[in-house]
Amino acid sequence: MGGLSLLSLVYVVLSYAAAAIFFGGLMRKFWGYAVTPNPLFIATTPSPTTAGGVASRLVLNIVTFADLFKGNRWTWIGGYAFHVILIAVLVRHLRLFINPVWPWLTEIQPFALLIAILLPLPLMYLLARRRMVDRYAWISSPADYAVLVLILLIALSGLGLKFVSHPDVVGIKHFLLGLVMFSPVDMPSHPAFVIHFTLVLMLAVFFPFSKLLHAGGVFFSPTRMMVDHPREHRHMNPWAAK
Repeated sequence: MGGLSLLSLVYVVLSYAAAAIFFGGLMRKFWGYAVTPNPLFIATTPSPTTAGGVASRLVLNIVTFADLFKGNRWTWIGGYAFHVILIAVLVRHLRLFINPVWPWLTEIQPFALLIAILLPLPLMYLLARRRMVDRYAWISSPADYAVLVLILLIALSGLGLKFVSHPDVVGIKHFLLGLVMFSPVDMPSHPAFVIHFTLVLMLAVFFPFSKLLHAGGVFFSPTRMMVDHPREHRHMNPWAAK
């Protein structure tokens, strides 16, 4: 990493540290979920009676947020809109991390941008709902507000880069590809990009220790992943079967 400017050197170190915390934190959390014993059979009845049914329900719930839709339609509107728009944002940013860019990814860029510019709206909706609805305000912690505000700041700073302060996109892609390929190069010193990138690193560090972990934790929820067959198969604790 010799020859890098001081700013670049600092952010290269911060980037790899944030990546280590993000991926290491996820692996640690998911491993803990995977090895935690389930001494009781706690499938939520009525549930699918076959493994295929459980998988189908899980896919349907991930794609449509069906459980949230049944529980609270207003929260579903904000939550589902946020996740759909976030996918568009991530897909749009993918072009900065690969070379060459896939043709289909180039083709959908304008459409993805039209969706991405809406990202602040569901975030402000979810913030207002969490603050103004008593039952949500009662169970909300400062961390719940902090993560929404952090993502909102990332969205606003990203829109600022696109429509207000135009950085060197080629230089940004060169820097990000250098990080991915473990061949760091100088980071663009554009102030708005530095702010945006700093916020993204903060989110990466915060992610494994926050409620955002539900993004992967859903695959380890025993109430949703267990087959509903208590009449056909007796659930026996490993230590009780000896």
